[in-house]
Amino acid sequence: MAGRRNVMTRDAVLAEFRAAGALLEGHFILTSGLRSPVYLQCARVMMEPKRGARLCRALAGAIEGRLGEGAIDLVVSPAMGGVVVGYELGRQLGVPAIFVERQDGVFALRRGFEIASGARVLMAEDVVTTGKSSRECITCIEAHGGRVVAASCLIDRGDGAADLGVPLIALARLAVPVYTVDALPADLARIPAIKPGSRPTPQ
Repeated sequence: MAGRRNVMTRDAVLAEFRAAGALLEGHFILTSGLRSPVYLQCARVMMEPKRGARLCRALAGAIEGRLGEGAIDLVVSPAMGGVVVGYELGRQLGVPAIFVERQDGVFALRRGFEIASGARVLMAEDVVTTGKSSRECITCIEAHGGRVVAASCLIDRGDGAADLGVPLIALARLAVPVYTVDALPADLARIPAIKPGSRPTPQ
């Protein structure tokens, strides 16, 4: 099946984000607390089912090309950002998709979800920057008996810098700069900062 999946270039992926109004420029506070001149709002990309299906079909093809067909038993995503991407990847790969969510600040399985011991799991995110939430998700999966064979995302905005302890398969990679609040370049510091994400930002 992998050979029949659409292959998308980096430019084609970014064109989908731009068409959805999901590639934003300005001064943004990321979930990690870091600052960046670029923000990727994947919720806007995935709100259009056909666009989401195109992107995840291409990512599923890249995953199968890397791991082989039938290499995944289950897709697990961190809530909230990875939920829709994870569901669509599960649909494309023909396997169940579940998610972990924070309980008292720590990722946990809820809603009756279970992971079979030894299950081959794909951890699916929308965007990976520092990899912090991805690593926390992987830790949760492993604590419940799953074996994470790879991680995946639509956009790796760290251009391969994040170390997740497993291969990271990204549909597109970007080298987007991030800064601590006390090391902002002058041109970025002049722009009012906004926080477009869904999770509280560390203070």
